[in-house]
Amino acid sequence: MPPFSQLIRTALAVGLLFGLAGPARALDRTNEIFKIFQFPADKIPTIDGLTNDWDIVPENYVIDSSQFVDDTHRHARPDAESPHVRIKVGWVKGLNRLYFLYEADDNYWDFADPGLHNDTFEIAVDGDLSGGPFVTKFLPARNVLGEWETYFTLQGVHAQNYHVFTPAENKDWCMVWGPAQWLKELPYANSAYNYHFRPGESGHLVTEFWITPFDYAGAEGPARAVETPLKENKIIGMSFALIDYDDVHSGDTNNGFWNLSRHHTMYGQADELCQFKLMPLEPQLQKPIAAQWSFQVVDMDRRLVAFKDLSVGQVTAWHWDFGDGETSSEQNPQHIYKNAGHYVVVLDVTGPAGISRRSKVWDVAVK
Repeated sequence: MPPFSQLIRTALAVGLLFGLAGPARALDRTNEIFKIFQFPADKIPTIDGLTNDWDIVPENYVIDSSQFVDDTHRHARPDAESPHVRIKVGWVKGLNRLYFLYEADDNYWDFADPGLHNDTFEIAVDGDLSGGPFVTKFLPARNVLGEWETYFTLQGVHAQNYHVFTPAENKDWCMVWGPAQWLKELPYANSAYNYHFRPGESGHLVTEFWITPFDYAGAEGPARAVETPLKENKIIGMSFALIDYDDVHSGDTNNGFWNLSRHHTMYGQADELCQFKLMPLEPQLQKPIAAQWSFQVVDMDRRLVAFKDLSVGQVTAWHWDFGDGETSSEQNPQHIYKNAGHYVVVLDVTGPAGISRRSKVWDVAVK
């Protein structure tokens, strides 16, 4: 192996060992867990800049200005010159997406500049709690690889940072801080705005969008990327910052860096993020009883199929019809089919709330 290639491999190993691998240390604000609302599959928010899809989200899911601190110490607390925000975060079971509704009122919206000088809602997310640094200046590999090789190899790989421009005019809706710019495009993200003010004016802003968190998201594109699987009760690392500019002539000096975390460098240190929990459906959105199931062909030679009950609600009895004349009253039965074919399998469940049926037509096939 050429010496340089060997050096690169060694450096990556060092970077992964000290910068990426291993469980995260205790996240910031460990006594507080923020909630991510689960939308039912028939109520997924439409990304149109309107708020009505979010009316079903209870108030105790809202994150607002009172929970942020200005860690530049310009402001002791939010005031008339600070953006007043309400943020809701949601998810949908079966989709690896995080949905956001960001509403803000500000006395001075700054978004005339084509560059980074723009009122911003910054998000850092570590979907698998891998922890550690994820921007170049904090990554130990920088000492071996150099700044730019580290940037293109490791920045944003295991945790991601999005600078969402509020609002974006004549430029992309966000800056992904890292080389994986494909993260901000469909099918990995989408966004919409609703506002009626011009630069320098006051007013109300609605920004609605979703992003896809990744356990691995490299500069080479999505072919090797690994999405973070989202499931009920999972804890992810995430934090927000509000970057407020109040004068288009003031250069790059902002009027405050309002942070949900209590560490300024949460933007590149995943251990400093807050805990967010992917919640189950709220009780009022759950069906009292609903049959559902999955299956797996355990042994195709024997035509052995394992069935798994996924029903919701209180279930006291199960009745399986395997489609070949055989039945079972077990919750999670296994069944051997005597003949090859496509089968219509039906599960009926019974409980205090009544009866529910789920049929799958030709899903189960054996040869």
